[in-house]
Amino acid sequence: MDLLFRAYGVASDDEGGEGEGEGKELAAPASKRPRSEGHPPEQGPSPLVAVRHHRPSSGTTEAPLAAGRYVSKRERAILAASSSVSDPSPPFPPTVITSPVVGTLLDSDLPSDILASLKCQKNVHARNKKVPDRLSVALHGHTKAVNSVQWSQSHGHLLASAGMDHTVHVWNVWRRNQQKARVFKFHDAAVKNVRWSPQGLSLLSCGYDCSSRLVDVEKGIETQLFKEDQIVEVIKFHPGESNLFLSGGSKGFLRLWDIRVGMVIQEYLRGLGSILDIEFSADGKHFISSSDTSKSRVSENSIIVWDVSRQVPLSNQSNGNYIAIFSARAPFKLDRYRRYENHGVWGFPIKCNFSLDGQELASGSSDGCMYFYSYKSSALVRKIKAFEQACIDVAFHPMMPNVIASCSWTGEVSVFE
Repeated sequence: MDLLFRAYGVASDDEGGEGEGEGKELAAPASKRPRSEGHPPEQGPSPLVAVRHHRPSSGTTEAPLAAGRYVSKRERAILAASSSVSDPSPPFPPTVITSPVVGTLLDSDLPSDILASLKCQKNVHARNKKVPDRLSVALHGHTKAVNSVQWSQSHGHLLASAGMDHTVHVWNVWRRNQQKARVFKFHDAAVKNVRWSPQGLSLLSCGYDCSSRLVDVEKGIETQLFKEDQIVEVIKFHPGESNLFLSGGSKGFLRLWDIRVGMVIQEYLRGLGSILDIEFSADGKHFISSSDTSKSRVSENSIIVWDVSRQVPLSNQSNGNYIAIFSARAPFKLDRYRRYENHGVWGFPIKCNFSLDGQELASGSSDGCMYFYSYKSSALVRKIKAFEQACIDVAFHPMMPNVIASCSWTGEVSVFE
């Protein structure tokens, strides 16, 4: 600046006050830069975009601020000096994060019998009533335990899985060549749960990085991030409002989120331990939460039915290796005559799932087997050895009742029919 003062200090006095006034105006944008850099990019344009409205590009030394107006020597000197100084900070990272596309989501390469089953759902339901009993497809890609699997309701050939290897996989299950369609690596830690959006090809996942993330599966883009102050263990979409989802976490907090505004609209607190699972009632007016161990050490807090204004505890809950049935209507009594036993839990986050018609109940098990029970009699119908280590989750296909997906503690994903 000393060189600039000696070169142009005298000449600017001859050019009148206009040049000096314009020079002062040019200094104003520089003073605004620290304030704009403090805000995230979604709250306003990045500093580089804002500055480009006020100064020329780095290769230009002269640029009049208005067409046809005389620019003083001092003004030109200031412009030249400002253009030669590099930006002190790099631009903000893009708000849209992408993941590489691995394979195709299309069903054009599926076997003819699978396509027919997906398109003729009513006939398939009437024709196929058998319990799955053989391995159909083995899917390899996860490098650590898989915590959750779910079929797409709108695209029945697609299966999503969430793993301890920080990834979410989307599988084109029956494709002849490349079955791995997408691999999303947006989470910074293990992924606990994954759910397809009722609105179509979008996935919601949550995990140990204290976040839930919404992803556009077709584009491979993370569209929204929902941060929390706890590990997010489980998520569930509202059955009647596709823009609402419920989350439960390691601190026992239950939160209802609205995707449209990206905010929590309701919070449910009762001093619970880590939330294991949640499920909405069919009408969406209530939901049920299951917690590991409550802070108050009261066993009745293990399962709670919630609505907007009140919470109803269910009694006689146990942590034993069996499945119990409760009434879905108040006062939510335990059915003492039905108990689904023989499978094991033993510290693993084992899950169960009902068949499409509600007549069969399937469960994973710590011994690596899938157990199939009759809902009415609670009798064990079939036991299938699926994996060498614990079978964590099972998911009946939403269109083909004789198909079920499962995942293991060793990272395997398998489909049986």
